[in-house]
Amino acid sequence: MKKLLFQFDTDAHPSVFDTVVAYDGGADHVIGHGNLTPDNVGALVDGTIFTRAPNDKKNTAIFIGGSNMAAGQKLLAAVQKHFFPGFQVSVMLDSNGSNTTAAAAVAKLAGSAPLAGKKAVVLAGTGPVGQRAAAMMALEGAEVSITSRHIFNAEKACFAMKQRFDVDITPLEAGDYDSRAAAIADANVVLATGAAGVELLKPEHWQNNPHLQLLADANATPPVGIGGTNVMDKGQERHGKIVWGAIGFGALKLALHRACIAKLFEDNKQVFDAEIIFALAKEMA
Repeated sequence: MKKLLFQFDTDAHPSVFDTVVAYDGGADHVIGHGNLTPDNVGALVDGTIFTRAPNDKKNTAIFIGGSNMAAGQKLLAAVQKHFFPGFQVSVMLDSNGSNTTAAAAVAKLAGSAPLAGKKAVVLAGTGPVGQRAAAMMALEGAEVSITSRHIFNAEKACFAMKQRFDVDITPLEAGDYDSRAAAIADANVVLATGAAGVELLKPEHWQNNPHLQLLADANATPPVGIGGTNVMDKGQERHGKIVWGAIGFGALKLALHRACIAKLFEDNKQVFDAEIIFALAKEMA
């Protein structure tokens, strides 16, 4: 029986990246649908749950993607509302690659040194990757802060993570090099999740910081987010700190994404969201 993955995307066009990884993860066919919302997804969900016998439902799965994690979360909730005992399929949420990217970055950091009790700062962390990474580090026992150019956005991100994960994260306003350097002055861990091609720290802002132990940068587009690091860094020691670059932990991100897809077809009752994906990332790291 063919393994069918239905790609439910909140954007107009389902992600090509997600489609390729879905095939590499073991799906026999990937069927994409775009512009999906909680209001129009119902009939598609019904099609996945009413077509195969109970023992065969594991061969059908749903992947929720798109560029907007908030929209993806709402779509996941809507999909699950259509499930009932005996009639459900496994589903994965990874809008904008946020869960797999955040999980891979934090798993590599946690594998380099325990995060419990550490002070961690997520620079430019109000996007979906930054928010989920901050929550994952908080769940590991770190004391986490999120920076933004505007305090309102940082506060909004922290509130969202409190609602979703019940973790306490501190918002910080840091709109320039000096304020970002001040934000990491006492930090042990720094993760940069800013926009592509935007440098958030210069080398002199972190290289001589005696408190810093771990750094990671999710930006793969020059210039990198943390000046003086390299996208290829794989636990590289630089100035006494362990550094992970975007491509350095990106291999785990891709492997993790593929592994999650494969696991969707093991049974029909799985829900792959941040917590499950992060747990798998730690095993794989």
